[in-house]
Amino acid sequence: MSQTIGRTRLAYSRAWHHVSLSTPDTPPLGRLASQIAIILMGKHKPIWDPSTDCGDYVVATGCSDVYATGKKMQQKLYYKQTTRPGALKSLNMEGMMRKWGGGEVLKRAVSGMLPKNRLRKPRLERLKVFEGAAHPYKDNLIKFDGQRRRVQPEVKTEILKQKSL
Repeated sequence: MSQTIGRTRLAYSRAWHHVSLSTPDTPPLGRLASQIAIILMGKHKPIWDPSTDCGDYVVATGCSDVYATGKKMQQKLYYKQTTRPGALKSLNMEGMMRKWGGGEVLKRAVSGMLPKNRLRKPRLERLKVFEGAAHPYKDNLIKFDGQRRRVQPEVKTEILKQKSL
């Protein structure tokens, strides 16, 4: 009997998820980052395995509206080191939002939620962040905020039109 039940090419296909941060019911940064990390790892799929990369793509729009609870905007620090003595630089979340935008803040939060192994970089590359609502992946999206988009191929709609005539 085969030991690879359900591990077909279709099971490993990658879906595209859309997360809009400009909606009023968007969770805070940490909770949102953990949900995105689960999708990037593929833990929501029944075929999940820690050693394989079976996650999906995530498109996050409206990253300029990302928010954090408490005083994290002023107190949370991001560090950068060039390995030279005295070259440790720090920047708070407000400064990071001004300098690099909310997308970089979201990417760093998601990066902290992913496991620190060889799959971290390719998983992060599947996270696409945009400051506004416009993005070039509209045709790829299948799921909008967890809801599946109903897509009918153009051929089916043409056949339905011809039958109605």
